[in-house]
Amino acid sequence: MHRRHALLTLAALPMSSIASAAASAHPTLVYVGSYGPKGRGIHRFALDPASGALQEQGLTPSSANPSWLALDAGGRRLYSANEGAGTVGAYAVGPDGALAPLAAAEAGGAGPVHLSLHPAGRHLFVANYGAGNAAVLPLDAEGRPGAPLERQAAPPTERPLHGARVAALAPPGSFAISGHEASHVHMAAPDPSGRFLVATDLGRDLLLVWPFDAATGRLGRPQTSAVSAGAGPRHFAFHPTRPELCYALNEEASTLAWLRLDAREGRLLPLGEEISTLPAGFKGTSFASGLLIAPDGRRLYALNRLHDSIASFELDAADGRPRQRGIEWTRGSYPRSLGLDPSGRWLIVCNERSDHLAVFRREADGALRFADQYAAVGSPAALAFLPGAPTAS
Repeated sequence: MHRRHALLTLAALPMSSIASAAASAHPTLVYVGSYGPKGRGIHRFALDPASGALQEQGLTPSSANPSWLALDAGGRRLYSANEGAGTVGAYAVGPDGALAPLAAAEAGGAGPVHLSLHPAGRHLFVANYGAGNAAVLPLDAEGRPGAPLERQAAPPTERPLHGARVAALAPPGSFAISGHEASHVHMAAPDPSGRFLVATDLGRDLLLVWPFDAATGRLGRPQTSAVSAGAGPRHFAFHPTRPELCYALNEEASTLAWLRLDAREGRLLPLGEEISTLPAGFKGTSFASGLLIAPDGRRLYALNRLHDSIASFELDAADGRPRQRGIEWTRGSYPRSLGLDPSGRWLIVCNERSDHLAVFRREADGALRFADQYAAVGSPAALAFLPGAPTAS
């Protein structure tokens, strides 16, 4: 009876609804970058849309520490920041999601830890942590990266380096003091309009904004904004429905900064005090790492390493102000990054030191519930999601 009822219900649906239901049934592919020697390259998993289970599909071997991944808008090219080699890798995505090496290029500096694509798809932005700069690489018609067009760092006079000093807003007893001996650009990505390139300089506690010329691939003069002393800005995210709002996660202070991008000045302006990503009363050392905002713009999630937790923030509908609403254990050790699948239902955490991915179900109210799903990956570092059945190259 249940099967007959289901068939009759399906027959009554319009064809567009049937097609939509069928498309949603296709597993999302999840690419996972990793660190050697335990990580073996870029792993590929299929994410079951009903249970959140991850089934390994294949491996693209790499010894270059592909620690950050990005897919182009069409899902035809995957890019990796090869931290150990100082290069950027480009791969063609096959019909089954398998990766075929397409090209490699110099990243523009040592220690590339993040990369992103311009909305027009003609340029790749790279954050070189070791070199302390952001680089712009052109992409040809086939998506192959070329030699850097630009390599820019924070002006050295903007904020002096202070070396080993505990962040002003760190919790009591914190020894999170690394990274302040030099400039370290940890993330570089365009704002939603594509008019600006935004970057974090962890070493100088700065957020940088460059005007970007999409026709030439050139950067203008940067404007800088400071976070609290010693905070160590790491990653940031723009609000999906209010693109002027930006949230920056500070690694050393374990705080979240809330800012507005002034498009006229090309500068990020603070909107309020930084907020801790740790539980009230926490004492000791922890390092904030990854963050993301849900597609509806109602929740932000941030990772705490050593505390090994996901902090959940509600974003106010009126002004975007973040308010902490819960802390969830990551079910593993030293969470480096996290990702949300295209449906917005499954949140996956890369637990670097416990060598696995942990899957969480995102409830209607934004709360997280562990889905009782793990997948083994040596030293997982980053995620990229390819929805449905991949397209042919």
